[in-house]
Amino acid sequence: MSLSATPAPPVTAPASGAATTVIPGPLLNPLAALAPAMTLAGHVVPAAAAATEASEENADDMLAQNDQLRRTLVNLALKLRHIPYVRGGHDPSTGFDCSGFVRYVFEHAIGSHLPTNSASQYMEGLKVRRGEMQPGDLVFFRTAGMHGRISHVGIYLDNGLFIHSPTTGKTVEVSNLDQSYWSNHFAGAKRPEAIANSLGDNS
Repeated sequence: MSLSATPAPPVTAPASGAATTVIPGPLLNPLAALAPAMTLAGHVVPAAAAATEASEENADDMLAQNDQLRRTLVNLALKLRHIPYVRGGHDPSTGFDCSGFVRYVFEHAIGSHLPTNSASQYMEGLKVRRGEMQPGDLVFFRTAGMHGRISHVGIYLDNGLFIHSPTTGKTVEVSNLDQSYWSNHFAGAKRPEAIANSLGDNS
Protein backbone atom coordinates (compact mmCIF):
# COMPACT_ATOMS: atom_id res chain seq x y z
CA MET A 1 0.00 0.00 0.00
CA SER A 2 1.45 3.33 -0.97
CA LEU A 3 1.36 6.38 1.25
CA SER A 4 0.71 9.81 -0.16
CA ALA A 5 1.02 13.08 1.74
CA THR A 6 -2.15 15.07 2.02
CA PRO A 7 -1.36 18.64 1.08
CA ALA A 8 -2.18 21.30 3.67
CA PRO A 9 -4.86 23.79 2.69
CA PRO A 10 -3.49 26.97 1.15
CA VAL A 11 -2.96 30.04 3.30
CA THR A 12 -4.32 33.27 1.89
CA ALA A 13 -2.27 36.36 2.62
CA PRO A 14 -4.33 38.81 4.68
CA ALA A 15 -4.89 42.41 3.87
CA SER A 16 -2.28 44.78 5.21
CA GLY A 17 -2.65 45.33 8.96
CA ALA A 18 -5.02 42.39 9.48
CA ALA A 19 -4.31 39.70 12.08
CA THR A 20 -2.80 36.50 10.72
CA THR A 21 -4.26 33.09 11.61
CA VAL A 22 -2.17 30.11 10.60
CA ILE A 23 -3.99 26.76 10.40
CA PRO A 24 -1.41 24.16 11.37
CA GLY A 25 -0.84 21.16 9.14
CA PRO A 26 -0.63 17.61 10.47
CA LEU A 27 3.00 17.96 11.62
CA LEU A 28 2.23 21.13 13.62
CA ASN A 29 -0.70 19.78 15.60
CA PRO A 30 1.41 19.24 18.78
CA LEU A 31 1.94 23.01 18.88
CA ALA A 32 -1.78 23.75 18.94
CA ALA A 33 -1.81 23.62 22.74
CA LEU A 34 0.53 26.61 22.79
CA ALA A 35 -1.76 28.76 20.64
CA PRO A 36 -3.23 30.74 23.58
CA ALA A 37 0.29 31.67 24.59
CA MET A 38 1.31 32.92 21.12
CA THR A 39 0.97 36.38 19.66
CA LEU A 40 1.22 37.74 16.15
CA ALA A 41 4.67 39.08 16.86
CA GLY A 42 5.87 35.59 17.70
CA HIS A 43 6.34 36.19 21.43
CA VAL A 44 5.45 33.30 23.71
CA VAL A 45 4.32 33.92 27.30
CA PRO A 46 3.46 30.43 28.56
CA ALA A 47 1.92 29.80 31.97
CA ALA A 48 5.24 28.49 33.28
CA ALA A 49 6.92 31.81 32.49
CA ALA A 50 4.16 33.71 34.27
CA ALA A 51 4.53 31.44 37.30
CA THR A 52 8.29 31.99 37.30
CA GLU A 53 7.79 35.74 37.18
CA ALA A 54 5.38 35.57 40.12
CA SER A 55 7.85 33.43 42.08
CA GLU A 56 10.62 35.94 41.43
CA GLU A 57 8.39 38.77 42.65
CA ASN A 58 7.61 36.80 45.82
CA ALA A 59 11.32 36.19 46.35
CA ASP A 60 12.02 39.90 45.96
CA ASP A 61 9.33 40.67 48.54
CA MET A 62 10.85 38.16 50.97
CA LEU A 63 14.31 39.64 50.52
CA ALA A 64 12.99 43.15 51.11
CA GLN A 65 11.21 42.00 54.27
CA ASN A 66 14.34 40.22 55.46
CA ASP A 67 16.48 43.31 54.84
CA GLN A 68 14.01 45.43 56.79
CA LEU A 69 14.16 43.05 59.76
CA ARG A 70 17.94 43.22 59.78
CA ARG A 71 18.01 47.01 59.52
CA THR A 72 15.53 47.32 62.38
CA LEU A 73 17.64 45.04 64.59
CA VAL A 74 20.89 46.83 63.83
CA ASN A 75 19.40 50.30 64.28
CA LEU A 76 18.05 49.49 67.74
CA ALA A 77 21.25 47.75 68.80
CA LEU A 78 23.35 50.79 67.85
CA LYS A 79 21.03 53.10 69.79
CA LEU A 80 21.86 51.13 72.94
CA ARG A 81 25.60 51.78 72.84
CA HIS A 82 27.09 52.99 76.11
CA ILE A 83 24.47 51.24 78.27
CA PRO A 84 26.53 49.73 81.13
CA TYR A 85 27.15 46.03 81.60
CA VAL A 86 25.19 44.54 84.50
CA ARG A 87 25.28 40.84 85.25
CA GLY A 88 21.79 39.46 84.64
CA GLY A 89 20.66 42.81 83.20
CA HIS A 90 18.06 42.85 80.44
CA ASP A 91 16.78 46.43 80.35
CA PRO A 92 18.41 49.71 79.29
CA SER A 93 17.22 51.43 82.47
CA THR A 94 19.44 49.18 84.59
CA GLY A 95 21.97 47.72 82.16
CA PHE A 96 22.61 44.59 80.10
CA ASP A 97 24.65 41.46 80.19
CA CYS A 98 25.46 39.92 76.81
CA SER A 99 22.41 37.67 76.44
CA GLY A 100 20.09 40.24 77.99
CA PHE A 101 21.21 42.78 75.41
CA VAL A 102 20.55 40.38 72.53
CA ARG A 103 17.17 39.35 73.93
CA TYR A 104 16.09 42.96 74.41
CA VAL A 105 17.04 43.95 70.85
CA PHE A 106 15.24 41.03 69.22
CA GLU A 107 12.12 41.40 71.35
CA HIS A 108 11.74 45.16 70.98
CA ALA A 109 12.90 45.44 67.37
CA ILE A 110 11.03 42.56 65.72
CA GLY A 111 8.99 40.90 68.48
CA SER A 112 11.10 37.75 68.59
CA HIS A 113 11.71 36.04 71.95
CA LEU A 114 15.10 34.38 72.44
CA PRO A 115 16.24 32.10 75.29
CA THR A 116 17.61 33.66 78.46
CA ASN A 117 21.33 32.87 78.17
CA SER A 118 23.97 32.66 75.46
CA ALA A 119 24.38 28.87 75.68
CA SER A 120 20.65 28.36 75.12
CA GLN A 121 20.60 30.94 72.33
CA TYR A 122 23.38 29.00 70.60
CA MET A 123 21.19 25.90 70.51
CA GLU A 124 18.57 27.62 68.36
CA GLY A 125 18.52 28.97 64.82
CA LEU A 126 20.52 27.99 61.75
CA LYS A 127 24.27 27.61 61.69
CA VAL A 128 25.99 30.18 59.48
CA ARG A 129 29.51 30.05 58.09
CA ARG A 130 31.73 32.91 59.11
CA GLY A 131 32.09 34.12 55.53
CA GLU A 132 28.31 34.12 55.04
CA MET A 133 27.25 36.11 58.10
CA GLN A 134 24.80 38.95 57.60
CA PRO A 135 23.65 41.83 59.80
CA GLY A 136 21.43 40.58 62.61
CA ASP A 137 23.01 37.13 62.85
CA LEU A 138 24.28 36.14 66.29
CA VAL A 139 27.97 35.54 66.99
CA PHE A 140 29.01 33.28 69.87
CA PHE A 141 32.17 32.86 71.89
CA ARG A 142 33.76 30.48 74.38
CA THR A 143 35.54 32.98 76.60
CA ALA A 144 36.73 30.31 79.06
CA GLY A 145 38.57 28.40 76.32
CA MET A 146 37.65 26.72 73.07
CA HIS A 147 36.62 23.52 74.86
CA GLY A 148 34.39 25.33 77.34
CA ARG A 149 30.71 26.13 77.08
CA ILE A 150 29.28 29.03 75.10
CA SER A 151 29.61 32.03 77.39
CA HIS A 152 29.21 35.18 75.28
CA VAL A 153 27.03 36.43 72.43
CA GLY A 154 26.75 39.52 70.25
CA ILE A 155 24.89 40.76 67.17
CA TYR A 156 26.75 40.85 63.89
CA LEU A 157 26.75 44.19 62.07
CA ASP A 158 28.87 43.99 58.90
CA ASN A 159 32.47 43.93 57.68
CA GLY A 160 33.61 41.84 60.65
CA LEU A 161 32.03 44.12 63.26
CA PHE A 162 29.61 43.06 65.98
CA ILE A 163 27.89 44.81 68.87
CA HIS A 164 27.67 43.35 72.39
CA SER A 165 27.67 44.02 76.11
CA PRO A 166 31.13 42.70 76.99
CA THR A 167 31.91 42.58 80.70
CA THR A 168 31.81 44.32 84.07
CA GLY A 169 33.11 47.87 83.90
CA LYS A 170 32.32 48.27 80.20
CA THR A 171 29.32 49.36 78.17
CA VAL A 172 27.58 48.11 75.03
CA GLU A 173 30.16 48.57 72.30
CA VAL A 174 31.17 47.61 68.78
CA SER A 175 34.10 45.19 68.42
CA ASN A 176 35.92 43.53 65.55
CA LEU A 177 35.92 39.76 65.05
CA ASP A 178 39.43 40.03 63.64
CA GLN A 179 40.80 41.26 66.96
CA SER A 180 42.92 38.47 68.37
CA TYR A 181 40.86 37.92 71.52
CA TRP A 182 37.53 37.59 69.73
CA SER A 183 39.00 35.64 66.83
CA ASN A 184 40.62 33.13 69.19
CA HIS A 185 37.42 32.60 71.17
CA PHE A 186 34.93 32.66 68.28
CA ALA A 187 32.67 29.59 68.45
CA GLY A 188 30.34 30.18 65.51
CA ALA A 189 27.37 32.12 64.21
CA LYS A 190 23.66 31.38 64.17
CA ARG A 191 20.76 32.89 62.24
CA PRO A 192 17.74 33.22 64.54
CA GLU A 193 14.55 31.63 63.24
CA ALA A 194 12.75 34.97 63.00
CA ILE A 195 15.23 36.05 60.33
CA ALA A 196 15.66 32.67 58.64
CA ASN A 197 11.91 32.16 58.31
CA SER A 198 11.41 35.55 56.68
CA LEU A 199 13.86 34.44 54.01
CA GLY A 200 12.40 30.94 53.66
CA ASP A 201 15.82 29.59 54.64
CA ASN A 202 15.42 26.08 56.00
CA SER A 203 18.84 24.79 55.13
